[in-house]
Amino acid sequence: MRELTVELGERSYPIYIGQGILTNISALFDRAKLSRKSPLLIVTDESVAALHLERVLTLLRDGGFAVTACVVPAGETSKSLAQLEGIVTAALQAGLDRNSAIIALGGGVVGDLAGFAAASFMRGIRFVQIPTTILAHDSSVGGKVAVNHPMAKNIIGAFHQPELVLFDIDLLLTLPERDVKAGLSEVIKHGLIWDAAFTQWCDENADKLLGLDPEALSYALYIGCQVKAIVVSQDERENDLRAILNLGHTIGHALEAVAGYGELLHGEAIAIGMVGAAKLAQQFGYSEDIHTVTRGLFVKYGLPVRIPSHLDTDRIMSAMMHDKKFKEGTMVYIIPTEIGKVEIRKDVTSQQVREIVDLLKGEK
Repeated sequence: MRELTVELGERSYPIYIGQGILTNISALFDRAKLSRKSPLLIVTDESVAALHLERVLTLLRDGGFAVTACVVPAGETSKSLAQLEGIVTAALQAGLDRNSAIIALGGGVVGDLAGFAAASFMRGIRFVQIPTTILAHDSSVGGKVAVNHPMAKNIIGAFHQPELVLFDIDLLLTLPERDVKAGLSEVIKHGLIWDAAFTQWCDENADKLLGLDPEALSYALYIGCQVKAIVVSQDERENDLRAILNLGHTIGHALEAVAGYGELLHGEAIAIGMVGAAKLAQQFGYSEDIHTVTRGLFVKYGLPVRIPSHLDTDRIMSAMMHDKKFKEGTMVYIIPTEIGKVEIRKDVTSQQVREIVDLLKGEK
């Protein structure tokens, strides 16, 4: 088992990564000092529930924990105020109190939704992340929790750190191929923003990662979580450095919103966004090689590199205007300066981004 710590003083917490570590869940919960006297609530979705819920319930109950579950529909549309209300109802019915915890068992959607429920229930109770997707290696670390509004993604949310993140590789082996590829998009992102050598490793080990080789996957998730932990430890609330984690997300979030939170998976949308950021880098005088390497990586991983032509440019731009990173007529945009390094630009105009959107719609 690999272990990392997100260093946030009294709110520091561990990330555990390994194959088969779910069997130690009771001991890890004890280490985090989660209460056996107060009930726990697992939040999961229908797809994950069919695969893993009964086992997690059994492991926790056998360990002496009182636990119930709330199951939501699978998919991005569950990140809504309506589903949040359902979770709060389930929490009340289960008798959760201030010493209880909500357990997010699922991918990024479940983690964001359950985390926001924990942040808002009784003005904040503890929660645990048990990711079941590769993509969630990013979203499960750092304490950003939210639900969507029809006009903007993640616009209703909070910062609420988990007590621990338990990442069992075995839970990833049932993932559909498309979800594997989309999840690896965020893994690649961590290399592009922080670690050129890891980017090269991802290029050389694409077959192993796409084939869910446990050792390669464990290493990749460890490095991805390590980058996220370092950044979050230095800038928990995204006042400066943490913004670099948004590489590809300005365009990506807009594409998700316009496509209706379903046509494009999050990892697919931000892959397109990262190709767009690499194109934008050229406008600021940086090497064309950044775009060549970035685009080539995503093609190798079977991820999209162009905006679907039927998505309207005006609607995409309108969605970006509602993004949290849009301020006073310009956008806060993450631009790669070389592979493994990025800069935070606050002078990117909407016209520059519109040109990139049109270029991405013309990509082959």
